[in-house]
Amino acid sequence: MAENYDYDVLVIGAGPGGYVAAIRAAQLGLKTACVESRETLGGTCLNVGCIPSKALLHGSELFEEAEGGHFATWGITAKPKLDLTKMMAEKTKAVGELTGGIEFLFKKNKVTWIKGHAAFEDAHTVDVGGEKVTAKDIIIATGSSVTPLPGVEVDNDKKLIVDSTGALELEEVPEHLVVIGGGVIGLELGSVWRRLGAKVTVVEFLDKLLPGMDDDVRKEAGKIFKKQGMELMLGHKVTGASTRGKTVTLTVEKAAGGDEQKIKASHVLVSIGRRPNTDGLALDKIGIETNKRGQIEIDHDFRTKVDGVWAIGDCVPGPMLAHKAEDEGIACAENVAGQTGIINHDVIPGVVYTMPEFADVGMTEAEAKEAGHTVKVGKFPMMANSRAKANRDTDGFVKVVADADTDRVLGVHIVASLAGTMIAQAAQAMEFGATSEDIAYTCHAHPTHAEALKEAAMAVQGKPIHM
Repeated sequence: MAENYDYDVLVIGAGPGGYVAAIRAAQLGLKTACVESRETLGGTCLNVGCIPSKALLHGSELFEEAEGGHFATWGITAKPKLDLTKMMAEKTKAVGELTGGIEFLFKKNKVTWIKGHAAFEDAHTVDVGGEKVTAKDIIIATGSSVTPLPGVEVDNDKKLIVDSTGALELEEVPEHLVVIGGGVIGLELGSVWRRLGAKVTVVEFLDKLLPGMDDDVRKEAGKIFKKQGMELMLGHKVTGASTRGKTVTLTVEKAAGGDEQKIKASHVLVSIGRRPNTDGLALDKIGIETNKRGQIEIDHDFRTKVDGVWAIGDCVPGPMLAHKAEDEGIACAENVAGQTGIINHDVIPGVVYTMPEFADVGMTEAEAKEAGHTVKVGKFPMMANSRAKANRDTDGFVKVVADADTDRVLGVHIVASLAGTMIAQAAQAMEFGATSEDIAYTCHAHPTHAEALKEAAMAVQGKPIHM
């Protein structure tokens, strides 16, 4: 370690990107500290994001199955009673186990946790609660927070108009929940409360759900969520909200303007996206300006324009995904240590953990065409997959987008009960530059949901067996 610094590496933020970067840096022999202001490690993901939402998705899915969904299909009669307090306690327990696990890993790898907010004094010095901490290299991994919606003020304490954090802490099942935003978070949390008995209305500005995903997936999502009982108001926007007692009244109009209407709800979830956490870092003191989206610009190796200052995760350009941040954390730490950190940003999977799940990796069909590729597409319905048929969970399909000239797989899009698991094979295949033929001629166990990917790959060449 350079004699003039307290640490070799200082990481600001202990979310998936930050804590992974800190652990990896320590593994590489660098004296490492991590600044985190929360009472527990893990950032948004472990505390109020990925983990608690998945716990509630799992619990609510079990409840819906028992209440008369999948159980009844199989001749199982059950009369479940919801204990919401117990469900919330189990979610909290899962969060505590995982955040505590990160604290254990910090101690195991000799990473120092400095509690508080960090603000730059210069390129090698930050102020944390009046204490100056220095490091040869500093990695910014401050994550993101919910984007506010003008005219709709969130107050998680009152639990009427909430953001994603508040939606994980409701003390009662909403009578009518209006979800503003038809993206991943809104549909996941909307699904939780619909399964537990709420009427759910989704208001989305665009004409389809799940912005950014393949158009076939977005069309399928509309059909599936409507079939599940969600009311979808596509092509609409919320322009205002007022509360009276325990009722929220929303003003809604068409996205193009006009046709204003009022919607009364017991609860409202504002879920229109996230924005980088860069305020309060005093970036101006080291000459870093954020772009128009509030992100910190970096080069291929995660360096900012200031020597010794690096950035990863949600506060830099790219998809705001925990696993993307984790991989960047490893790669950035290795770069800091003088090694060659590697991450392929063209192969970052995304998953929506509803039922069924929606997953993708690589280019959509439209993106592939816009990039100049002549494409061939193979599509296989889960209805024709033997395991899905046997399990009676046949919603969805697998879609493979390949270059027509080289047959190289450009993108894979899956709607299925196990899509989040299935997409890993597609991502690994693409990482190795696989062709659709490579996947088609790889032996898959029978009967499994994964065979649908094999069949979709065969369909690229027009030769699926079971369709």
